[in-house]
Amino acid sequence: MLTSKQRSKLKALAANLSPIGQVGKDGIGENMLLGFSDCLEKRELIKISILENAEGEPQDVGRELAARLNAECVIVIGRKAVLYRKSKRKDVEHIEL
Repeated sequence: MLTSKQRSKLKALAANLSPIGQVGKDGIGENMLLGFSDCLEKRELIKISILENAEGEPQDVGRELAARLNAECVIVIGRKAVLYRKSKRKDVEHIEL
């Protein structure tokens, strides 16, 4: 669980990120999860677009993505979700919380 201070720092870092993928009408697929998981291992912080034709509300989709990826849903603003997960890799620059 993130504290409000940690969440605030991650939101500031995510402001300049571009979305790395999108969730559409087909929902959350296994290949999509694998791709997002790989990105989380490399970057620790990712932004995802949730298209208007996606099933459910953006908040729900963001929380489901976070749960299935063992990540934290930092924030969902409009149709963009920001996810964070500390990487287990040693060759990446870790975000200091």
